[in-house]
Amino acid sequence: MAPLPPPPPVLAAAVTAPDGSLADVRLEAGGRVLHLAGRGGAAAEAARAASAQAGGGLPVFLGAGLGAGIDAALEATRRAGGGPVFVCDRLDAVDRITGVRTRFAADAEVRFLDDPDPEAVVSRITAVARAAGRVGLAVVVDPAAARLDPDWIRAVRAGLGGYAALRERLRYRRFAAAPARVLLLRRPYFLYREIEAALSRLGLPFRVVDMGRGETGQEEVAAAVVAAMADFRPDFALTVNHLGLDRQGRLTELLAGLPLPLASWFVDSPRLILHDYAGLVSPLVMVFSYDADSLPELTRAGFGHAAWLPLATDPGRFLPLAEAGAAHPWRARASFVGASMESQAARALARLAPYPALARALPAAAGEFATSPERSARAFLAAHAACGPEMAGLPTAEARLDAELALTWEATRRYRRACVAGILEFSPLIVGDADWERALPGAGRTWKRLPEIGYYDDLPGFYPRSDVNLNCTSLQMKGAVNQRVFDAPAAGAFVLTDAREQFGTLFDVAREAAVYADPGEIPDMTRHFLAQPAARARVVAAARARVLAEHTYDKRLADLVAAMKKAFGG
Repeated sequence: MAPLPPPPPVLAAAVTAPDGSLADVRLEAGGRVLHLAGRGGAAAEAARAASAQAGGGLPVFLGAGLGAGIDAALEATRRAGGGPVFVCDRLDAVDRITGVRTRFAADAEVRFLDDPDPEAVVSRITAVARAAGRVGLAVVVDPAAARLDPDWIRAVRAGLGGYAALRERLRYRRFAAAPARVLLLRRPYFLYREIEAALSRLGLPFRVVDMGRGETGQEEVAAAVVAAMADFRPDFALTVNHLGLDRQGRLTELLAGLPLPLASWFVDSPRLILHDYAGLVSPLVMVFSYDADSLPELTRAGFGHAAWLPLATDPGRFLPLAEAGAAHPWRARASFVGASMESQAARALARLAPYPALARALPAAAGEFATSPERSARAFLAAHAACGPEMAGLPTAEARLDAELALTWEATRRYRRACVAGILEFSPLIVGDADWERALPGAGRTWKRLPEIGYYDDLPGFYPRSDVNLNCTSLQMKGAVNQRVFDAPAAGAFVLTDAREQFGTLFDVAREAAVYADPGEIPDMTRHFLAQPAARARVVAAARARVLAEHTYDKRLADLVAAMKKAFGG
């Protein structure tokens, strides 16, 4: 739209109250006389603002008036957590009397717009609205401004109406028809491939919004979500580990305002991801966790919808080999694939350098945590004789999280080294980082280390080439199970795994598993199963049947969709 000429000249004169304050402004333009405040004065301005904001939305004033409506809007937005207030006004002669611009000049939330091009004004407002997670606009029209600058006010109002109409296009009923439609908020992470493949096999329509790698919650992300929703009409959005959601809660607020339910599937510790951030809680968010032990804490954090959803496997990727190949470089009697955790633990401990007493006490505490029945690193540290007082004195949430991470990674490092040491007599393959070279005994060494291999391209062919695949679970999940207990049996491979409470809910331990309760049991159990190929085969067959029947990503996504429909489809 072309820029519009300035409004006709206006003669403005102050009308004062008995106490000398400004009560009104007498306006004369084109031979007509009118009053800025009109009937009701400042109280009427405030009432118009309150009425417009009753339905939510970003406040936009078309005409500043006496400023009473702006005051009311600011108070309301600050009670709701803050946000911008736009004032579109070109009546300089009036402002010289009211002083509204000067009064709000120091308030960064009040933004005045007077560009001659109405399209530029609308573009600025709608860009901020999208970035702030606002689909609705609370437009307040000042009657005097509408008369004195009619063409410009009318054009801005029409442009804003187009944005407001978007809200109506988004008011469709969720889960009104089958199959459910999924808006996938994607960032680079391993699980998204499995989710997309499972949704395709289930015949569930989905649309992907690329959330990028950098700062999230930005204008372009919000705009992409809104556009996809208007065009694709999804029933809910889905993310993994809250990836793509900013910690300030802008995108969460946007989804709630649309409204669009969000499913967030945590496949790593929710505690280590969310810790003390509260901006991600919303009544329209349902969290799914791979670890049932985390559900009470998620509920206490304010998530009204929370459910257990374990990991699984993609049976189209992990399947038995036609021929293992006796001379293959990966052929081994025993093996372990995973990180040594040496560098992770060292970095985590180094972050505690500002708290030397805690840094000194924590390594020994990590050894105790590995065998403790306590599953929460935070609770363990709080109750620990040496660490508890130091934890209580930490100044920030980030410092407390650093202590939890240090405990978890150091405990996992010690535990993993003890477990892997149990297979060394069987000349195993250890696949992982170079730190294994110094973590494991080198004298008389018969084991071999291979560099890290790819999850998608290599692991499906690696597992079946080992007679015994050792599994030792990270201590960030003391009751849960990891990916390997599903992937290896799906590939027709035998797993010797550590005891985890939730494993017993997922498998028949007597028939479908080989489980050790303590690292000291690993050598004898490995020796036993190496000598009993028929026993290994029976376990693998039973475990694989269970995995294919109950533990595929198709089953997990079907369960997730059903839970979302039950929670938000009413």
